[in-house]
Amino acid sequence: MRVLILGGTRFIGRRIALDLLARGDDVVLVHRGESEPAELSGCAHLHASRTAFAEVAAQVRALRTDAAIDTRAMTGSDASAVLPHLPDVPLVLLSSIDVYRAYELLLAGRGGEPVPLTESSPVRSGRYPLRGLLPGLGENYDKLDVEPLYLARGGSALRLSMIYGEHDGQRREEFILRRVRAGRRRIPFGAGTSLDTRCYVGDVAAAVLAALDRPSAAAGQVFNIGDLATDTVRDYARRILLAAGHDAELVTVPDAAVPGDLEDTRSIAQHFLVDSRKAATVLDWRPSDPAQTIPVSVRWHLAHPPADPDPDFSPDDRALSAAAP
Repeated sequence: MRVLILGGTRFIGRRIALDLLARGDDVVLVHRGESEPAELSGCAHLHASRTAFAEVAAQVRALRTDAAIDTRAMTGSDASAVLPHLPDVPLVLLSSIDVYRAYELLLAGRGGEPVPLTESSPVRSGRYPLRGLLPGLGENYDKLDVEPLYLARGGSALRLSMIYGEHDGQRREEFILRRVRAGRRRIPFGAGTSLDTRCYVGDVAAAVLAALDRPSAAAGQVFNIGDLATDTVRDYARRILLAAGHDAELVTVPDAAVPGDLEDTRSIAQHFLVDSRKAATVLDWRPSDPAQTIPVSVRWHLAHPPADPDPDFSPDDRALSAAAP
């Protein structure tokens, strides 16, 4: 199979490309050329921004690809810039579980949406959830503007949960690992009871490949992609500590005292738990055991620390002083 990937040089797209190469597929990446890892030398590379995609459309058509994956369509404009030029082949869009109403409630500090969320759960009534939160990046971001355009072409939309693993730019384990690196033995923690579905990057790639291999089953469908069972954030933190080989106490402190980078450990009104059984049933996809994948991710991030770590743990010290004796 020859597969076209829009993006594909960072985190999730990178893993998808590598897994396609590993099974013998031809991979063509269309990206801006800002990042081109050596391990992707087995791929063909076309350099073009989305707004200039029309300029390479003839080259793309000449490649006669069998399928296309869009890893980076963040806005309706992102999708509209490429869809008219994509070949008439099975399409897979990477979307997000932030389309659900539960995310809207979560941001507002409210509850009310039953979990787990299925693909038929209510979506947000408002748009552009990151506007004002991520200046420049989130002004027009909304997968609700993107999904309908791909589904109308018979594509499938994979709504991704919180993805962790090697090359994760968001460094989802860093809330614990920065304290591991500093040798902190007491970590201030909120209630830590929230349930937020996660998934390992390799399992996302496996879901994408499963959708490509079952084009008739995947066509026009939406799938949640996440672990089939979910830890609380406190238990997730304990898994990270165990994988890092670091003995530290998670000290419960008042929510108001919880340091900013630990805010996800505070009490919440709305859990963000999704049901991925549709993907497991229709695509015959199974995520790995987090007991195996979290250590893989933790080891990678310990070996590749941030270039600019925050050395200030005074918020931790203040929070710990507020803990009950």
